[in-house]
Amino acid sequence: MKKNLFIGLLMISTSLVFGQEITGDWNGALKIQSMQLRLVFHITKNTAGYSATMDSPDQGAKDIPMSKAQFENGILTIEMAVAQIEYTGKLESSGIVVGDFKQAGQTFPMNLTRKAIEKVELKRPQEPVKPYPYYSEEVTFQNTKENITLAGTLTLPAKTGNYPVVVLITGSGPQNRDEELMGHKPFLVLSDYLTRHGIGVLRYDDRGTNASKGDFAKATSFDFATDVQSAVNYLRTRNDIDKKHIGLIGHSEGGMIAPVVAVQDKGISFIVLMAGPGESGGDILLLQQGLIGRASGMKEENLKTTNDLNTHIYRMIDKIQNTDTLKLKITGYLLAKSKELPDLNIPKGSTVNDYIDIVIKQTLNPWMLAFIRYNPAPMLEKVKCPVLAINGNKDMQVPSNVNIPAIEKALQKGGNKKSTCKEMPGLNHLFQECKTGLPNEYVEIEQTIAPIAMETITNWIKKIVNN
Repeated sequence: MKKNLFIGLLMISTSLVFGQEITGDWNGALKIQSMQLRLVFHITKNTAGYSATMDSPDQGAKDIPMSKAQFENGILTIEMAVAQIEYTGKLESSGIVVGDFKQAGQTFPMNLTRKAIEKVELKRPQEPVKPYPYYSEEVTFQNTKENITLAGTLTLPAKTGNYPVVVLITGSGPQNRDEELMGHKPFLVLSDYLTRHGIGVLRYDDRGTNASKGDFAKATSFDFATDVQSAVNYLRTRNDIDKKHIGLIGHSEGGMIAPVVAVQDKGISFIVLMAGPGESGGDILLLQQGLIGRASGMKEENLKTTNDLNTHIYRMIDKIQNTDTLKLKITGYLLAKSKELPDLNIPKGSTVNDYIDIVIKQTLNPWMLAFIRYNPAPMLEKVKCPVLAINGNKDMQVPSNVNIPAIEKALQKGGNKKSTCKEMPGLNHLFQECKTGLPNEYVEIEQTIAPIAMETITNWIKKIVNN
């Protein structure tokens, strides 16, 4: 009797597990040292089976397509082949998926729940607290070329006066006016520092982000340059701005955009490139993939395979302008390589076609095509206004040992004698004092921007303005 009761309870428990629906939203949080990184899987079912996308709210990433989603015998498996991401977990009768998140050889326990996970408030001691000891105004301005309204914040040392001002240009990806990422607000901290030291700042939401209108997904860096020009044009309409001293500060991709605007607009007083590229976009991506992959523990043979494949694909992108032709060429190349390299670093359960679809989606969008093809050197050669280029020597995204010399060479070739290029010891891509320089370290560091970086920028701008 007891035995029959036990079996009956087991059957009820099992039916509860397998009867539960796996589709919908599942929330988890990776815990790495002091860091919490929230992830959300969106699972759907169709006639072919399951599919999934992933959000990373703390990184500002949404709707990342997964290459595989499977639910069998109570086991959920989700993979993203190209990023070597794999999640495997068991759906328990409690309604929680208990499992592990794996990436590049590292494993982290992570359970999934239907309940949204609250963001952990991290210590960010440099973020200013209101009331600010300066004037702050919410503003909007028009990109008349593309009929877009952009929204931002203008800070000035005081409400009345006539001040030099800089426009801040964000890095890649849709970002708000504070360039918010990994729990940090670099542009809020930088604008506060500059304004307290007598320099006005206009920072704004990228098009299609927060309060700004427009379509971010269809835009390239050159489209974003027209947004920057619109910000400059707006500043010239104000009586509290020193129109002879309007400059640009661009971080990462923004450091690629600033020279484009400065060449087109001879009225730009100066530009500051923070981790700006000096090499072509394709070369930077290859360097970045190698540095981060190696530091993250990827196997050398996998790194070599990835490098060889991407090098060939980027060269095709350089040579072939027609997107349809490119798609056919890349697909054919990867199919041929799959016969030589059967796994192509693809996790078990994914197919070559899954891998090819992901590569096509990631590379054949307008922004990525323009970035891979762009070589900033010819544009830098045309910049005649003063330039400050700084980069942390632990930057793994835009490596300083390659890009700072390239920027310096291009400026010198163009005859620019008002430029300063320097590496900053111990700083990463966000200009934080760091240990490794790896992107997953950004959120762990309480500091948002090293004071030495802000001092260097501020003192250099003051010299330009006061000369």
